[in-house]
Parts: sequence; C-alpha cells; structure tokens
Amino acid sequence: MRLDDYDDSIRVEDQRGSGGGFGGGGGGLPLGILAFVGSRFGIVGVIVVVIGFALFGGLGNLLGGGGQSALEAPGAGQGGETVAESCNVNAFSKESCNALSSLNKTWRPLLAQAGIQPVAPKLVFYSQAGQSGCGAAQSAMGPFYCPTDQGIYIDTDFYTEMDKKMGAGGDFARDYVMAHEYGHHIQNLTGLSEQVQQAQRRNPSRANQLSVRLELQADCYAGVWAANNRDRIEPGDLQEGLTAAHQIGDDTLMKAAGRRPVEAAFTHGSSAQRMEWLKKGLDSGNVQACNTFADMAS
Repeated sequence: MRLDDYDDSIRVEDQRGSGGGFGGGGGGLPLGILAFVGSRFGIVGVIVVVIGFALFGGLGNLLGGGGQSALEAPGAGQGGETVAESCNVNAFSKESCNALSSLNKTWRPLLAQAGIQPVAPKLVFYSQAGQSGCGAAQSAMGPFYCPTDQGIYIDTDFYTEMDKKMGAGGDFARDYVMAHEYGHHIQNLTGLSEQVQQAQRRNPSRANQLSVRLELQADCYAGVWAANNRDRIEPGDLQEGLTAAHQIGDDTLMKAAGRRPVEAAFTHGSSAQRMEWLKKGLDSGNVQACNTFADMAS
C-alpha cells in the first residue's frame, strides 16, 4: 500500500531500549496483563488467558509464537527520543507511523461528520516488555489498544512473527493490524467500548460473545479506512489483508496451538468471520455497514 510519509501531527512514544521496567521474555503472567484482559473481556477472558498460559507456555504460542525472535528486525531494541528517530528505527516502525498518519487523516472527517470530537491516539513502540495505561505490555500479547491512555501499543517484532510463523506477511497485512487497533480507538471515542464492558459485567456468560462483536467491528473499521484510501492500494494488497485476517482467527490460532476450536472460547472471531467483516468494510467504505451488534438480542 502506497502511503504518504507520516506528518508532524502524529503522537509517538518510544519505550524501546528502556526495558519497560519488567525485563524480557519469560517468567510468569504479569498481573498487569490480567488486569487489562479483565477490564476488556471480563472474568471469562481472564480464565481463558490463564489456562492458555499454563497449557501452552505463554500467550505468544496462541499468536503463533512469542519471546525473543531470531528474525528480529535490525535495531528493534533501540528506541528514539523524537518522533522522527522513533519512526525510523526500522522499516516496520516507519510503516506504522505512516499508517497512523493516514488513519488520523481518514478518520478525522468521518468522526466530525458524526459529531464526535476527533482525538488522535498515540502510537507506543516497545520491545519485549513495556508499560501501558492498562498495565504491563508484553510482546506475547501482540499489538493492542489501551483506552485508558488512548495508546496503540506495538512491538514491531510481531510483524516478523506474522510473516515467518503465521504466513501473513506484506505491508497491507501490517497496515491492517494498525487499522484494526485504530478501530478500537474509534469504539472508545464513540463510547461503545464502555457500553460493551458494562454489558459484560452485567452478564459474564455473554462476555466472549460481546468481545467477538467488538473485534469484528474493528476489523470492519479497518476495511472502511482502506476503502477510503483505495487509490493507495496495490495489486495483492487485499489478499494480504484477508490472509492476515484468516491467520489470526480464533479457530486457526487454536488449531495452530494444538487445541480443538471451541466457539464459546472465541474472543476475536473465527477466520471466516474476520475475513467477512474486513471485506464488508472494504466493499462498502461505510461506517454504517459495521454494526456487528445488529442481530444480537438486548
């Protein structure tokens, strides 16, 4: 995808090289992660994480691999002090900054049209371990959005994992990851995230089902962003995005981890669902097409 270079309006924080205060890689499951998962997915999510960590040696295996990668991008462990330095640590950092800039420009008018104050999120780079407003950040968690500090957190080593271990490489696949996390930022601004969390607390038995709907909507929002930048899309990009959506579906990840897929344990949606909603956003380019909650009884 041919995105313009980032502009000076993006907010970037760089924790690479600082150690994040937690050290790297292994060890137990940090309480900060449990707090983050609990706030987002409820007690059911916490139980799933704890079981997964115990059975498979860490969340990284559920995402296709975790810990220090021998294929780590050059310079990934050293951060920058300015936006320019941070965005140019490696090629993946530059892509992430370019994507953030494009996402800001695309969503600003869409939010304004809906009467929502368009507040841009910050992009936070870290390596192996860091700290977010939602608690500890570990590379095994994969990229995530923290509503508390409106930050998109990324260890760019994840992109190497996507390519080499999950078969989901390509610049558009990586842009899709950024756009998905930005989708969670949109949900935070609209108040939907808080509504879903309240519903999960009221009815824990539906926590996973509600989480899936939230994640699928973020996939659809990623498609809306891409559709609004259709002139930037190159041959093969759409297939890269759909492949990435398939490879990070709950059923595919569970199979890769040697588990039998159980729909009740899904938190992000099946591969088929993730591809369907990404494509729905791509085909329509319309936020109104992303109501993943429409067929749910109240």
